[in-house]
Amino acid sequence: MNEISILWVDDEIDILKPHILFLEKKGYAVSTCNNGADAIDICEEKSFDMVFLDENMPGLSGLETLSAIKSKHANLPIVMITKSEEEYIMEDAIGNKIADYLIKPVNPHQILLSLKKNLDHSRLISEKTSSNYQQEFRKISMDLAMVNSYKEWIDLYKKLVYWELELENINDSGMIEILESQKQEANSLFYKFIKKNYKDWIGDSTDAPILSNNLFKKVILPEINKSKGTLLVVIDNLRYDQFYIIEQTITKYYKKEEEIPYFSILPTATQYARNSIFSGLMPLEMEQKHPNLWKNDTEEGGKNLYEEDFLQAQLKRLRVDIKAEYYKITNLKSGKQLADNFNSIKENDLTVIVYNFVDMLSHAKTEMEVIKELANDDKAYRSLSNSWFINSPLLEIIQKAQNLGLKLIITTDHGTINSKVPSKVIGDKNISSNLRYKTGRSLTYEEKEVYAIRNPKEIGLPSLSINSSFIFAKEDYFFAYPNNFNHFVKYYKNTYQHGGVSLEEMIIPCAIFVPK
Repeated sequence: MNEISILWVDDEIDILKPHILFLEKKGYAVSTCNNGADAIDICEEKSFDMVFLDENMPGLSGLETLSAIKSKHANLPIVMITKSEEEYIMEDAIGNKIADYLIKPVNPHQILLSLKKNLDHSRLISEKTSSNYQQEFRKISMDLAMVNSYKEWIDLYKKLVYWELELENINDSGMIEILESQKQEANSLFYKFIKKNYKDWIGDSTDAPILSNNLFKKVILPEINKSKGTLLVVIDNLRYDQFYIIEQTITKYYKKEEEIPYFSILPTATQYARNSIFSGLMPLEMEQKHPNLWKNDTEEGGKNLYEEDFLQAQLKRLRVDIKAEYYKITNLKSGKQLADNFNSIKENDLTVIVYNFVDMLSHAKTEMEVIKELANDDKAYRSLSNSWFINSPLLEIIQKAQNLGLKLIITTDHGTINSKVPSKVIGDKNISSNLRYKTGRSLTYEEKEVYAIRNPKEIGLPSLSINSSFIFAKEDYFFAYPNNFNHFVKYYKNTYQHGGVSLEEMIIPCAIFVPK
């Protein structure tokens, strides 16, 4: 490791000799000077890792010296040392982006702590994070062997997401590989859990999680407050890790009151899961009760054109008398337009916004080379999602909602998974096109790689025709046809898909916030 070089600037530098000797014994190289002008010149001649700077010196003051050094060395950490605790001095120093602030008299251990905090910070966090995950790894492994309920799966998945976000900030590829293998094992066991239990959940089992079709009735409706108004934002295709990243920005304006993870129905695809949220029905019930609004996979036309109609029908069925308004945002122009006119919604009891950017991002990764480069893995995908959010009209809408005092509910319809393993499937010409699920007649597939439902009615799904079945890809598999197989696999491998059975697609967030 290279020796860490420090510059200490103080007009009484001779008095600080014991402190300097202490640091040199700890392996630090310390240069000194007794005025601001010399400090500026020395910083031009030599590179330093940190500067300790006295605030009260004759000639150039500490603040003037700080400003001059920062103007040429913006990233150089500078620790201000002062006798004064006057507020304006602290504000000026902090405004100039000091690394730390110490009040005289300082002792050697305070100096050492400041050094470690600012220079060794990343290394210490990395070591601590790796150590903590190694301990947690054993616990997660034991939990995986015993997990046997949807609540336990929610807890375990959230743990995995937590460690994924923690480990992405450190340079320890070994730990990240271990986590990835744990996620794979978890998804393999989760797939078996879904195969065993999903039919019972749809059969209205008393031990079933909140699903797409009862999210509105059980979670959203009880939160609607007529006196204050509620904003419901459904961000299409939002995974739990993406939610936690954008939540860091949301909590500048809102306080999280409750987080309610729920399960997307199968297929974990927009036309099924999101229509189910707004209708309060399973797809088979939608087809039966609203044949004019529901379209099956192979039918022509948009599959999500009637969400507002479904919502109004559900409110009528539940005999709820509220003023509800619905908006779907699919491009920047419509997002800006809603943000500009947002104050007009203040009379609504419920304002619903469906925001479609994240889904477009996942499709763009499949189709556009530049997006493949920008979102080549989950970490980059999260970063791109966050960059969109903090620069989007949606954030402006959330800020305006806070100003209006609206309660905020953020949720999604399903997640997505980075699909890596091809699975061969054959069907007739009317087979559906989704890569994570297929429906149609005469499906031929690898039994071990799918969750197969030969009678769709068993899980609340309509049939395209007599003898139509559904199959759902497990883990990170995706379906490919034998014809032109290699070309198809090359094109779709390592793209974000949804529709199948995985923790990432099925366990999704719903969070309730109140204005700060």
